[in-house]
Amino acid sequence: MSQLRRASMLVVAVALACAAPKTAEMVAPSSGSAGPLASGTGSASSATSRAASRTYPPSRTQDVSDQIFGQTVRDPYRWLEDVKSPEVQAWMSGEDKLARDELAKLPGRDGLAPRLRELLYVETVTPPNHRGNRFFYTRRHADREKAIVYFREGEHGKEQVLIDPNALSPDGSISLHGWVPSLDGKSVKYTLHKNNADYGTLHVMNVATRKVSTVDVIDGVRSAGSWTPKGDGFYYVYFPADVPAAERLGEGVVRFHKLGTDPRKDTVVREKTGDPKRSMFASMSRDGHWLVLSISKGTSANDVYYRDMRKRRAWLPLAVSETRNQYQVYPWKDLFYVRTNDGAKNWRVYKVNPRHPERARWKEIVPEDGQAVLQGMSVVGNRLSLAYLRDVKNEIELRTLDGARVRKVPLPGIGSSSGIYGDPEQDDAYFNFSSFTKAPDIHKTSIKTGSTSVWFSLKIPIDPTPYEIEQVWFTSKDGTKVPMFVVHRKDMPKDGSTPFLLTGYGGFNAPSLPGFVSSLYPWLEAGGGYALANMRGGGEFGEAWHEAGMKANKQNVFDDFIGAAEYLVQSGYTKPERLAIRGGSNGGLLMGAALTQRPDLFRAVICEVPLLDMVRYHLFGLGKLWIPEYGSAESESEFKALYAYSPYHYVTKGTAYPAVLIMSADSDDRVDPVHARKMAAALQAATSSDLPIWLRIERNASHGGADLVKQSVEQNADRYAFLMHELGMAAPSKRVSASKP
Repeated sequence: MSQLRRASMLVVAVALACAAPKTAEMVAPSSGSAGPLASGTGSASSATSRAASRTYPPSRTQDVSDQIFGQTVRDPYRWLEDVKSPEVQAWMSGEDKLARDELAKLPGRDGLAPRLRELLYVETVTPPNHRGNRFFYTRRHADREKAIVYFREGEHGKEQVLIDPNALSPDGSISLHGWVPSLDGKSVKYTLHKNNADYGTLHVMNVATRKVSTVDVIDGVRSAGSWTPKGDGFYYVYFPADVPAAERLGEGVVRFHKLGTDPRKDTVVREKTGDPKRSMFASMSRDGHWLVLSISKGTSANDVYYRDMRKRRAWLPLAVSETRNQYQVYPWKDLFYVRTNDGAKNWRVYKVNPRHPERARWKEIVPEDGQAVLQGMSVVGNRLSLAYLRDVKNEIELRTLDGARVRKVPLPGIGSSSGIYGDPEQDDAYFNFSSFTKAPDIHKTSIKTGSTSVWFSLKIPIDPTPYEIEQVWFTSKDGTKVPMFVVHRKDMPKDGSTPFLLTGYGGFNAPSLPGFVSSLYPWLEAGGGYALANMRGGGEFGEAWHEAGMKANKQNVFDDFIGAAEYLVQSGYTKPERLAIRGGSNGGLLMGAALTQRPDLFRAVICEVPLLDMVRYHLFGLGKLWIPEYGSAESESEFKALYAYSPYHYVTKGTAYPAVLIMSADSDDRVDPVHARKMAAALQAATSSDLPIWLRIERNASHGGADLVKQSVEQNADRYAFLMHELGMAAPSKRVSASKP
C-alpha cells in the first residue's frame, strides 16, 4: 500500500461516537442488524445472487463467530482465508474464470485494447544518475514490456545495456525493483522479485564486464540498501523467510555485506525490532562518516539513530519520541539536514551538528509554511531543494544550505512534480512535471544559473485540447471544505447526463495529485468525466488533514468521498446511474465503505487489492504495520471504530448493490487477497439486484500488479469495458484512430 506525505487547514476532529454512520442507507453491523455477517446461517448454502438469472461458483457458509469486547462478530466466509486449501483454489479459479469470460463478452472491450496499446506502449526515459564517469538511466522502448537499465561512458557515450528485465524470465514473472550504482560507477546492486512481490533477491554486477557475482546473492530483501563510499560493500535489511508473513517485517535485521564474502556471515549492525509495526532502513553518508538508522513506527512516524563509523561508536539517538512524528535526515558535509513535522504540521527543516545532537541545539533554517506542505527535501548542487504542495499543486524552491531563499523553480503550469533530482555536488539537475491533460516532461536545470530546458518529452497519441480541469470545493458531512479535481470536455452540459468516474485514496498522509494517467484517455474520449477527491486522511494539507481521517476519525474519509459524489450529482455533472467509483489498496477500503454505506449513490464500483475485513486485517500481510493508521480490534475503543465501518461486516442481505468488479492479485504479499475473496462471496450472496459482482484475479502479480505492459493493457481493457457497459456508454469501435500528440 502506498505510503507518502503533504498544507495546513483547520479541520474538525470527529469523536468516536460520531464515527458510525447514522442514515438509513448506512446501517452499522451492530447487534440485531440484518446483514449476513451479523446473523448466523448455520448450514451450507449456494452463493447465488437474488437475481435468478445470475449464478456464481458455489460458496458455502460456516457458522463462525468471535466474541470481541462483548460483540458477536460473525465470519461465515472464514474458510476462504486458507489459500492453500484445494477447495479455496477451486473457488478462486471459478470466480476468476467467470469474471474473465463475462468481461471478454462486453461490447467495446475489443475496441479498447488497441487504443490502450497505443497509449501504453510508448518510449519513456528516466533522468540520468551520474556516478564516476558513467551515466545510468532506464529506457522503456515502445515495443518492450519492461524498462531496460542502460549506461554510458561519459554523458554522450554509446548507450549500453546493463540490465534487461525482459530477458530475466520467459514468462516475465521476474521483476527488477531497486537498482543502485556505487559512487564510483563500477558496480551496481539490484533486486529481482518473483511475481513483482515485495520481497526479493539482491544481486551485484560488475558494470564493465556485466558479470553478475555468484557470491554476493542475498535473499529476503525489500530494497537494495546503501553503498559504502568505496563501493566495497553495503548496508541492507535482511528478512528471514521462515516466519509468518504477518510477523516478518519485525524480524528484519540491518546487516553489512562486504563484496566477495559469504552473505551468511554478514555482520549484524542492528538487531531486529521484534515488532511488525516497526521496520528499519540504514543509509550511509556520502563520505562514509555517518550511518543513519530510521526505525518506523507504523507508516507515519519514525525514530532516528546514528553511528560515527570512523570511531565505531555505539548507536546514538538523534530523534526519538513517544509522540507520532516523522524525521527525514540528509547527512551532508558532517551536518544533518532534518525535515520533520515535529511541532510543525506542515513540516520544517533543521540543521543539526551530529557531535552536539541535543534538541536545544538544533537550528531551524526553513520555518513551517502556514499555507503549504513541505513534501520533500534534498541537497542538489550544494543547495537545499524543497518540494512544496500548495492547494494540492506542487511548487519547487531552492535555498542555500543555511536556509536563505535563492529562487523558485518555475513549473510549466498547475500540476504535479516529484521535485528536483540530482547530485549534491553537481550543477545539472532534473525535475518532472505533468497534469491531467499534459503528459510528463523531464526538464534539465542548472542549480547555479536557473537556466532550464526540456530534456525529455513523452510522446503519447492524445489530443488534450477538448478537455478542461477544474478544482472545486465541496462541503462534507461535518461542514469541512474538501477540494476535488474534475476533468471533462469543455462543452460538457451540466444536465447530469455525463458518465463520471470518481476516485480517491484518503490515507497514510498520501496526497492525491493532478498527474497524468494515459490509460484514462479512452474513458475521456468516449465522453466520460473524471473526478479526483482529496479527502481527509491524505497529505494534501499537512498532518492535521491526515489525523482527521485516521483511526477513530476514519469515517470522515468515507463521508468526504460520499460528499464528493453528492456534489457531482447536485451540481449537474452526473447522476447516480451514471456514476462509477474506483480505488485500490487503502482506496479499495474506501470503495468497500462507499458501496456498503451508500449503494444507492453509485452504478458501478471497481475495488482493487483492497482491505475490507477490518476486524482481522492485522493478521495478514503487512497488516500490523498499519495499526497506527487504522487501529486494532485488540483495543476495545479501536475495535468499535473499525467494526462500525468494516465493509465486509457491513454487507447486508437483500440490499440492491451496484455492479462491482473486485480486482485481486494472486501473489499480493502486502494486502492479503483474503479480503477480496471474502467480500466477493459476501456480496454475491447478499445482493438483491441483477447487477454483477465479479472477482478478477491477476496471476503472477503482487500488490502493485504485474509490470508487463500487455497485462496493463488487458487489465485496463477489462476495467473500462466494465464501466462503459454498466454506465450505458457507447462502445468504442474495433479500432480507435489515435490523435497526434
